[in-house]
Amino acid sequence: MDGLTFFQNSAGKWRSQRTTHHLPFRRAETGGSDIQVETLTKENPKIIEICQMHSFDPELSVGGSYVTWDGAMQWDKENEDHKGETVFALIPTSENPRQGKLLRERGYAEIVPVAGEYYLDHEDALVLTTEYETMTIHERFWFVSDDIRLRTSTVKRFGGFNTATFCIEVRETEDDQTSNQKNSQTLLSTPAITGW
Repeated sequence: MDGLTFFQNSAGKWRSQRTTHHLPFRRAETGGSDIQVETLTKENPKIIEICQMHSFDPELSVGGSYVTWDGAMQWDKENEDHKGETVFALIPTSENPRQGKLLRERGYAEIVPVAGEYYLDHEDALVLTTEYETMTIHERFWFVSDDIRLRTSTVKRFGGFNTATFCIEVRETEDDQTSNQKNSQTLLSTPAITGW
């Protein structure tokens, strides 16, 4: 498997359930998101634009994804919005298609264009490291089946880890969307864990 195949396998509509541990406060918060992933070819204008934004030759890209999300977290204040969208463009290294640069028009932690480093490990999990101005985010994504993907992430800023997150992402079909929405509401009502 290479990076593009991993992203192609991620295409579709997903329901994500997330638990974030806020380490300085020794508290945890639950939440959920609806995620839509669309595969883009290297010729897609969005891929060409994001490559040019990061000063890369679009011919070096193998394609990528357009991702939208809409979610909520347990501690949200009224009218707090967790909607967003971004474009991923993959630029593998010439020596190894299992590693390279992942370009985004906006990051998750900071709403600025960002380029991360990715590689696929020995279990075909995608490992992504993204350096922001004030923090570093390490993420690992892997499939346990065709329609279940897991994700972990840690955020490190100012010399220490601030948050650790674990997500379960289930691909939705038209037949099970109603059932998944009911299950998600039950999970979102679970109270926060107050310590490790």
